[in-house]
Amino acid sequence: MKQNKIAILDLGSEDNSVLARKIRAMGVYSEIYSYDVDPAELTKSGELKGIILSGGANTTVDGQPLSVNPEIFTLGVPVGVRGMDPVEGRKVFSLKNPDKIRKFVFERCGAIVTWNIFNFIEEKISELKQEIGNEKVILALSGGVDSSVVAALLYKAIGSNLTCVHVNHGLLRKGEPEQVIEVFGNQFGTNLVYVDAQERFLSKLKGVSDPEEKRKIIGAEFIRVFEEEARKLEGISFLAQGTIYPDIVESGTKTAKKVKSHHNVGGLPDDLNFKLIEPLKYLFKDEVRACGKALGLPTGMINRQPFPGPGLGVRCLGEITPERLEIVRESDAILREEFSNLGLDRRVWQYFTVVPDFKSTGVRDGGRSYEYPVIIRAVNTVDAMTATVEPLDYKVLARLTERITTEVKGVNRVVYDVTPKPVATIEWE
Repeated sequence: MKQNKIAILDLGSEDNSVLARKIRAMGVYSEIYSYDVDPAELTKSGELKGIILSGGANTTVDGQPLSVNPEIFTLGVPVGVRGMDPVEGRKVFSLKNPDKIRKFVFERCGAIVTWNIFNFIEEKISELKQEIGNEKVILALSGGVDSSVVAALLYKAIGSNLTCVHVNHGLLRKGEPEQVIEVFGNQFGTNLVYVDAQERFLSKLKGVSDPEEKRKIIGAEFIRVFEEEARKLEGISFLAQGTIYPDIVESGTKTAKKVKSHHNVGGLPDDLNFKLIEPLKYLFKDEVRACGKALGLPTGMINRQPFPGPGLGVRCLGEITPERLEIVRESDAILREEFSNLGLDRRVWQYFTVVPDFKSTGVRDGGRSYEYPVIIRAVNTVDAMTATVEPLDYKVLARLTERITTEVKGVNRVVYDVTPKPVATIEWE
């Protein structure tokens, strides 16, 4: 069934994602576009039922005031405005509260409830079959939620024409490479290629401390690895990635400042030799999990903790060194074990450790120590656009501190990050 669609035009609002999610929660698909989108673009996918001009504090780009193409008013669909003054000389509907938004979507636009994850899967599999045909695809399979759901979608669509490539870049959590091989190679029986590229990645990252530069190096090197693996295979035409909507939003738009680069958004080299496939790029995180459940993936995989593409590279702050990378890996393993023992893994959305690139003075065995601190981060969120901090009991923090400072070499201090998003981001880099 072709989706009804409400198009949201970004005219400087910081709440576009919230608005899009509200409309999707009503059962109507919504998508965010730049304020200067070509009107023809709005009608390409889905059945356009209405347009919302979403204004806010960011009213100019490069010193010029924001304005929409007047042709959007000739598309024959109602236009609503939110967070801005009505457009002079145009018939528009003011959307000041949730009730007015709902009335606009269903009464003014005449939208019907067509958006659900089952319809999405049906449409996406059909699109993938049409786009790929009999050609072959390589998937960057980390074993996380996003890439696993992409794998399931692609397998449904093209079967054995999918090859999954798991790259061990040396920035994975403890035991993860072995787990990926067991689940995808042995249990699911997919075409799985394992690449040990630890030394390659770490040598590229040596001396690099800027977070943005690290992300771009890791992202670009990932693509290089896939290109090399593709040359060993025949007929590979496409590269699949687990890009999701928050990745795109956080990487910046014309009217919104970039929060941070994501390895799978804007980090691709110019000489990319594959056509790119991103089946989940318009889904929020909770929608990705629902998609995985509908596709029959194991519960443990669907509810697996989110893990950034650059892995522990963005949790080893500043220049990545083997010593601090090992501290991050071991302290993270202790945190995950303790949360699992206490049942916190079922309550907390994401939790991990971070190691900064400085040391602090402490006391060990009756003498002075000069070692690294470990930062613990535990947050809850629905869509990764905002997040609250889990209020951990002090006894839990004391237990974690005791284990980390005694079991992980080179650590003499543990701290807990209590900053929500915003003003912080979920990851430190």
